[in-house]
Formats: sequence, C-alpha cells, structure tokens
Amino acid sequence: MTESISKTTIQDIARKLNITASTVSRALNDHPAISIATKKAVSKTAKKLDYHHNRIASSLRLGKTKILGVIIPSAEINFFGSVVHGIEKVASANGYNVLMYQSNELLEYEMKGVETFLRSRVDGVLASISKETTNLDHYRKIKARGVPLILFDRASDDLDVPTVTINDYMGAYKATSHLIEQGCRNIAHISGQRHVPIFKKRLKGYLDALRDHGIEIKQELIIAGKVTIESGRACMNQLLSGNIKPDGIFAVEDFTALGVIKAAKEKNIVIPDQLGVIGFANEMFDEHITPSLSSIDQQTVSMGKEAFKLLLELIYEKEEVQLKKINVVLEPIARFRQSSTKHGKAE
Repeated sequence: MTESISKTTIQDIARKLNITASTVSRALNDHPAISIATKKAVSKTAKKLDYHHNRIASSLRLGKTKILGVIIPSAEINFFGSVVHGIEKVASANGYNVLMYQSNELLEYEMKGVETFLRSRVDGVLASISKETTNLDHYRKIKARGVPLILFDRASDDLDVPTVTINDYMGAYKATSHLIEQGCRNIAHISGQRHVPIFKKRLKGYLDALRDHGIEIKQELIIAGKVTIESGRACMNQLLSGNIKPDGIFAVEDFTALGVIKAAKEKNIVIPDQLGVIGFANEMFDEHITPSLSSIDQQTVSMGKEAFKLLLELIYEKEEVQLKKINVVLEPIARFRQSSTKHGKAE
C-alpha cells in the first residue's frame, strides 16, 4: 500500500480559522507575538487537517535556524551551569535549541566559540566574558554580522549591547557590612582580576562598606587572587604572615572562599569565632561543607531567563537601536550561614 502524503497547506489552516497565513506561520514557529490561544487553535486545526510542519523548510524560509549560541567561562562552576539551565528552560519552551561553548577562561577558546557560532548561523549569542579577555573584537564581529548579542554576568560597557547582571557592588557591600555587624574589624578582601568589571565593583562595594561604618581601610588586607581554591589558600596564608591578622574575609567568589577555609583549618583557626568568611555566587557546595559557607546568591536561573528574553526581543524586533542600552540588574540575595555568623542564627 502506498503511504499517503498530506497536501494540507498553511493557507488551508488560515481559511479554516479565518486568519492570515502569516499568523498561522508565526504560530507554528512559536512567535512570542502570537497569543497562546491562537497557537493552540492553529495546532489543533493543523492536527485535524493532518498538516505536517516542515521545520527545516520553515527555518530556511524565515532565515532562522532556531539555534542559540551560549558561551560560558567554565562548566565546572555551578553558577554558569545554573544560568544555562535558566536559558535552556525558556529556550526550549520557545522552540529553540542551545549550542554551548566553554571558553575555559581563555581568549583563544572564546574566539573559537564565536567562529563556531557564526559558521553555524545561530540566531543569537548569549555570552559571559572570560577573565583573560581584554580585546573584544570577536564580539564586535558578532554585532557586525547583524547577529543579536546579549552579555550576562561578566559584561562590558564598551560593546554597547544589552546586559543582564547582578548588582555586584551591593552584594559586596552587604557581605562586608555583615562581617562588620558580626564584630569583625580587620576585614580582608581577596579580589579577582582587576580588569574584570564585576570584580572591580565588588572591590568598590567592600571599600565603601568599610568607609560607611567608619573602619579604616588597610591596603595590606586587600590581595588580588586568581579565583581558584588554591589561590584562596595561598592568599590566606599570605594574609596570615602579615603584620595585621584578619578577623574577617570577604572573598570575591566561593572557590576562593573555600581555599580560605582550607588554609584556616590547616592553621587551627576556628571559623567563625576567630575568622568570619563570606564568598560570592552561592555555589552548590556552600551548604554541604563544614562550616557551611556564607555567600551572595546571584539569582542565576533568573539571570538566564532574563538574558533569553532580551535576546528573543532582539531576534524579532527590527529596531534594535531601542534595545542597545537595556541593562537588567538583578538584586543580590545574602545567604548568611555558619562561616560568618557569630551572633544569632544562620540560615
């Protein structure tokens, strides 16, 4: 028996529902401007008329691949994995697939990722800049090709594209103020690479919190780290060998903070009684180490969702100029746990 092939067209569905063929097409492609009710009606009618949607042909006709490129610095860091989870959740709901590239914090890999995305003709790119990156020409190449670009977490004002970030300054201010409220007075800050904007903002938040609470800023207690566990341990040992012994540490992120805790334990320093420690990012391991690590939650899933939402607007909006200066800033949430809480209850 010969298999029958459906001859139903988009125009047939449009006539049945008394709507335009373009509305049917956009409904079948899950365009955000089409209402859920219309999408359901189109889907139901298409099924009833035995219409088979050729997504490949549709993509070629519309000039869209329904693929998004996402560049993250490291898949080993739960923060970025959680952001990607937020992106994938809403991307899938809107009919998009995600192509992910890991830069490993290297400019060379980041550039390769951009080239891969451009060759794959992705509909848009979501990216978080590597710590090594100071030259942004490969991102400018994305813009020059007319491909929508959104930066999340680690962004740069030099690119003039929409961004989704956390209020890093306020997160650092809250973390430092918390240590002060717990009675710490010699609070050290182990920072990240100073050319990375988010790390500069966290340093400023730390400094302003000290000033606002009338605590002297001691340069000896500010050390630049490399945002790793080993760097955190090395920086802590350097601080302990100095003339001013810290009684509190605000680490630029949680892996550095974990290194601090390891070094403190090796020196039999009791946390938090002798040393309060707080990090930044609220990594998955924070609740499961002893003592549990205080940190600043960056609302990762929300960050991913907001980044995708901005990208979708850029993909479908013709007047991209209106979106160039949109900067979504999420509020940081303090998670005070055992490592910093001397008085009162931790989470």
